[in-house]
Amino acid sequence: MRIRFHFRWIPFVVMLLLVALGISLAQWQQRRGDEKVARAARLEAGNRAAPLALTAAPLSPADAQAIEYRRVTVTGRFVPAWTVYLDNRPYQGQAGFHVLTPFQIDGSAMHVLVAQGWLPRNNAERTRIPDYATPAGTVTISGIARLNAGHVMELGTAPPLAPHAIVQNADIAQLAQASGLALQPFILEQTVDGVTAPASSQLPVRDWPAPDLGADKHRGYAFQWYALALMAFLFFVFTGFRRANKHP
Repeated sequence: MRIRFHFRWIPFVVMLLLVALGISLAQWQQRRGDEKVARAARLEAGNRAAPLALTAAPLSPADAQAIEYRRVTVTGRFVPAWTVYLDNRPYQGQAGFHVLTPFQIDGSAMHVLVAQGWLPRNNAERTRIPDYATPAGTVTISGIARLNAGHVMELGTAPPLAPHAIVQNADIAQLAQASGLALQPFILEQTVDGVTAPASSQLPVRDWPAPDLGADKHRGYAFQWYALALMAFLFFVFTGFRRANKHP
């Protein structure tokens, strides 16, 4: 008995599309997993390395990427006039803001954008910012270098940045353009520095979330997409043989 195969163009094209889609998405998930592995390696290296003393020398984006997750110390003064607040940044289930303030590096016109921490939202008056302490004068602060302040979903067109604005997202280039300040191409997530807040104010919470390092999750998704591609191919082959050999 001769085994025959019944070829049909439409199932063939559908199979090719599903296989291409599955392989493409699987490879994308693999790349995401590789990025998480590289990020974990940079985080571990940054934790082991000695703190980096930041100077006024301008850094390139490549330099900023190289020092991401490094501990950084810098001396200078805060520029609270250009503080902005990132909305929709919950902490332990409570709505709130992340406080971003430029920090002028001592003896220069160069700045670094500092994420001072988290503040709770006033549920009765959404735009009211709690009283909090920003050190005045020359201080030395420390923190962890991050390439950005994170991003949340935003509907519509974002309003222009302005001093003390409450916004969903803000990147370094936007703030530099709006304020006219020279900014290093990374953000410093400030860590606890021993500053005592006045009795009438509070310090922003500096319990920063750990970066997502779930590489295994992406590998699992990649396996599922590869499996979908294989199943589409096998289904096409199986149904082709079945239809051709259904009747003698």
